[in-house]
Amino acid sequence: VAAHVPAYRAFLAEHAIDPNSIQSISDFVRLPLITKANYLRRYPLPDLCRDGRLERCDMVAVSSGSTGEPTFWPRFMADELPITTRFEQIFHDSFRADERRTLAIICFALGTWVGGMFTASCCRYLAAKGYPLTVITPGNNREEILRVVGELGPAYDQVVLMGYPPFLKDIVDAGRARGVDWGPLAVKWVMAGEVFSEEWRALVGERLGATEPCYDSASLYGTADAGVLGNETPLSICIRRWLAAHPEVAAELFGEARLPTLVQYDPLSRMFEQQEGTLLFTGDNGIPLVRYHIADAGGLFGYTELLDALAQHGFDPVAELGPGARGVRRLPFVYVFGRSHFTVSYFGANIYPENVTVGLEQPEIREWVTGKFVLETPEDADRNRYLAVAVELASEVPADDTKRRAIAQSILIQLRRLNSEFANYVPAERQLPSITLRPLGDPEYFPLGVKHRYTRKTSA
Repeated sequence: VAAHVPAYRAFLAEHAIDPNSIQSISDFVRLPLITKANYLRRYPLPDLCRDGRLERCDMVAVSSGSTGEPTFWPRFMADELPITTRFEQIFHDSFRADERRTLAIICFALGTWVGGMFTASCCRYLAAKGYPLTVITPGNNREEILRVVGELGPAYDQVVLMGYPPFLKDIVDAGRARGVDWGPLAVKWVMAGEVFSEEWRALVGERLGATEPCYDSASLYGTADAGVLGNETPLSICIRRWLAAHPEVAAELFGEARLPTLVQYDPLSRMFEQQEGTLLFTGDNGIPLVRYHIADAGGLFGYTELLDALAQHGFDPVAELGPGARGVRRLPFVYVFGRSHFTVSYFGANIYPENVTVGLEQPEIREWVTGKFVLETPEDADRNRYLAVAVELASEVPADDTKRRAIAQSILIQLRRLNSEFANYVPAERQLPSITLRPLGDPEYFPLGVKHRYTRKTSA
């Protein structure tokens, strides 16, 4: 990378590092971390690519940055091939798509956003390799998805829905309301972008008539920065399901009283490091990344390390899956609690406090509020996620429904205006935030004398 990427060569020079001095892993871990702020936004986009040639990239994907501004991620077809291996692991090990005629329905948003086009490309490579797999791309158009399911689904042995967890549940529920009999379609589902509970997985499986929870679904740990970094496997799901029933063991292993996403990864494709409770990774891409700090909270376990730790508590996931089970691969594990503490993820869209602040600063709103708020994405009784905003009222300002409705509309307008992911990923009927108005200094959300946090992670 130092030899061929102009930006990284300049970055190392700024830190007085001779690339030739990096000869061992002990040397490597002294390299400075790169971030969007100190690297990606400081150099021209072509300089971040090999030989400074942006035109050698085949495609460009887009994600929103910390202020909702788009970040461009050029990539080559060659970057997609190792990512296709992650999809193949799921389609082969979990879904037996090498043996079953499979219809893969891309339910991620299409366009420049990374999820839809990337997933479609990888699935087409599997079809080209010889899998009896057909790909169709309705995107996040609910009516089109249900039409595809109804008209094409019965012609296949199984249907795979691929999208963000809350949106896939919306599709399942909408189909049930219209009389879709999901059971005969043998539906599987692939997810990305959200941490969800095992209760949520079980509920969706029940509504689909799915009967093998370790093999009926899989979640991806992916980023626009570097594609898919890891994926759930039957083994990791088996472990996570057991940990969901034994929260005291999960807290001991992961150090928090919430259950993270648990996936396996290929260290020959993506190298992970753990530093102070966050993850770093290194991997080749259209923009090569070396010790990239993405601000995801999480950590690592070796394959034997995690299985030995579980054995100490009397659980053997390999035995649980049974002899000859697909999906038992001796790959290390990475666990991730979610993105930055300063965002919440909703239908795969990163929602930033900066976007909400603008909604509270509008002339008709700002006299009512202090400007402090808390973002959350809790579940309702039917396990549907919704966007909730607790807003602190100014002194002696009473709460009423007129203010609540006006604040919700103002925030909605600004989220649609400022955050393209929110506008395009989140179904229109799920975009209006649920507002609660709290008095000044409310001890639950706005305690006095404590540094304010604008987001609250919802336990999964």
